[in-house]
Amino acid sequence: MTPIQTLIQKQRDFFATGATKQLAFRKAQLARLKTLLEDNTQAICDVLKADLNKPADQVMLAEITPLVHEIDYMLENLERLAAPKNVESPETLKLFGAGEYHSQIIAEPYGVTLNISPWNYPFQLSISPIIGAIAAGNTVVLKPSEFTVHSSALLNRLVAQYFAPEFFTVVEGDVAVNQALLAEKFDYIFFTGSVPVGRIVMAAASKHLTPVTLELGGKSPFIVDTSANLEQAADSLIFGKTFNSGQTCIAPDYLLIHEAVKAEFVAILNQKLTALFGDNPWQNYAKVVSERHYLRIKNFLKDGNIVAGGLFNDETHQMIMTVLDGVTWDSPVMQDEIFGSVLPMLTFSRFDDALAQITAQAKPLALYCFTEDKTNQEKVLAQVSFGGGAINSCFLHFFNHNLPFGGVGDSGMGSYHGDRSFYELSHEKAVVVRKIA
Repeated sequence: MTPIQTLIQKQRDFFATGATKQLAFRKAQLARLKTLLEDNTQAICDVLKADLNKPADQVMLAEITPLVHEIDYMLENLERLAAPKNVESPETLKLFGAGEYHSQIIAEPYGVTLNISPWNYPFQLSISPIIGAIAAGNTVVLKPSEFTVHSSALLNRLVAQYFAPEFFTVVEGDVAVNQALLAEKFDYIFFTGSVPVGRIVMAAASKHLTPVTLELGGKSPFIVDTSANLEQAADSLIFGKTFNSGQTCIAPDYLLIHEAVKAEFVAILNQKLTALFGDNPWQNYAKVVSERHYLRIKNFLKDGNIVAGGLFNDETHQMIMTVLDGVTWDSPVMQDEIFGSVLPMLTFSRFDDALAQITAQAKPLALYCFTEDKTNQEKVLAQVSFGGGAINSCFLHFFNHNLPFGGVGDSGMGSYHGDRSFYELSHEKAVVVRKIA
């Protein structure tokens, strides 16, 4: 057997012992994972600075604190989530014979799970699905991205230090390692990344009929109508598009603004960008992960006229939020998810036309709409299908563990966070017990 096959077999053997099904074991492993994060906060900040120039406050806000809170939530609620759920037994069951009928749903783990995580949030998106996997009673193989080498190496070292490999382990490597992993049979695969790679993962999983969660992306719109608070909208847009240098799956991908407020909004953006970043923002601004990714994003600047932002640094692969005017749906920048700080701007004259432009495209992972018009709020929620989003805010749905997070259509399938993480990584087994008098 190959090393990967040996690893999977060891996890399968360990799962067969039934150890992971014990709630005490699951709680102990979750507590251990929390300790890993809290004891190594500085090391995590250091590697994310090295890989992405990510400021420490962004690391705490998006990479560490949400994970600690999620673990705490799971520890507090695990007994409730794991308990069999009694459901009503209808009278029709008695047509099959006399007796008492008891119906319940039992959440059971899938078994050996694989999490393939991306480079933009190397710890948040590596660990968050694993919290659900551990809580549900599975074993875990984690394959982090090869683009963030320092983060990947730290994950490998820490997981080996805190966990037994037959329960939770890290496999590092490039595309060839991904292919080798996907060639094997897992009981569940969780993938976060691009739409093209998501198709590859799903195709590989289909050969083994392995269930999958796909957390993908797409072109998430940011809508501003004439009733919007433009100052508030500008602050939210800048936050969403500059956080992690726009390398966020739920970042606004394009601005769709009413033509009557376009000029005023662009002026506000320019004022705020200048006040925030000045002429030298590079020290506390995340960089693009690689030269190839940076050049791809910079090339989009040719697709329109720069009307806000425009600062970039070829040596450090950094670019602040840059708004492009004169863009059409046929422009290269509008063909795929940008995953960077470039923001194309399109306009509309009627709100219904804006919604028609969005619904003509693939279903986005996120949508943000800034409007004080209740009718427009109701229209966008009723008429547009998207993974999740917010009215008059940006990103906040991601940080509420009571809300499921996931895509729809091309932006993904399945959801997690809070209770959904447990159920996503569990099979709900339906059982009827008949007691014959």
